[in-house]
Amino acid sequence: MRMSNFGYLVRRGIGSVFKNTMMSIASFSVLLVCLLLIGLSVIVALDINIIMTNIEDRNEIEVFVYDDVTDAVLTHISDAVSSNRNTASVKFYSKDEAWADYQEKMPQFKELYASLPRNPMPYTFRVTVKDIKSISDTAAELQTIEGVEKVTAPYNFASALVDIRSTLSIIAGAMLIVMTVTSVIIIYNSIRSSVFTRKKEINIMKVVGATNSFVKIPFFIEGTFIGIVAGAAAWILTKLTYEAIVRLFEGDITIWQVFGLVNIIQFDSITWYVLAADCLLGAILGAVGTTFSTGKYVKV
Repeated sequence: MRMSNFGYLVRRGIGSVFKNTMMSIASFSVLLVCLLLIGLSVIVALDINIIMTNIEDRNEIEVFVYDDVTDAVLTHISDAVSSNRNTASVKFYSKDEAWADYQEKMPQFKELYASLPRNPMPYTFRVTVKDIKSISDTAAELQTIEGVEKVTAPYNFASALVDIRSTLSIIAGAMLIVMTVTSVIIIYNSIRSSVFTRKKEINIMKVVGATNSFVKIPFFIEGTFIGIVAGAAAWILTKLTYEAIVRLFEGDITIWQVFGLVNIIQFDSITWYVLAADCLLGAILGAVGTTFSTGKYVKV
């Protein structure tokens, strides 16, 4: 195909967008809503994963040491805890540090603390694990270290978190698949309606000898153009909607930190990726939907 012919087809395809205004608006609107929902769903799913990771990182194993251990035994315990394959980080608390930390967490018993004859807290190691699924096995391994008196871990909470993460992952994946399939079906039918209104034009072109490619290319260009414009618009709406949602949780960040709502995705850090993804996905859906929709009408 000569470049002059291709240029003509491109101009004709873009011109059809404005010539068939109502159908173009319908296709644009459907693409816009679909891309907005898909984009927000993906970002929120990523945020949920970050939140669950933040909560998991706070699940610590506490390793309590016998009171009468020597410095050499403490060093041995520290090395053994740090070298465990599931250890992410270790923080050591002396007796005084452990006692001060406990009093800070439980200030309501201040008078009781003052009446105690001595510091009741042992040397303590607080261990953050890499894989929360293995927290029980890790606690059991740490219990076998010489000089360790007791090991505690939030077993039930850790198990609940694993189940919650798995459930949320399945739900998020299922929702994304359903929305994508639904979007493709709606877009296909919307564009098909647009093409149907011009079947007479297509039939005339075929009768005078136009090839299938010559008929399809303008529709392909039209669908791609609408998809790119819808992608850009979806990017703007995704940015405004997502940032509005984030602002809802910025009122009292202390409360939300308890639920792991920190370090979530900032839209500015992914803005160009979202724009590219929206425009590319919009162009693909628009182009493919238009191409398939014209199939039955070019067979004259």
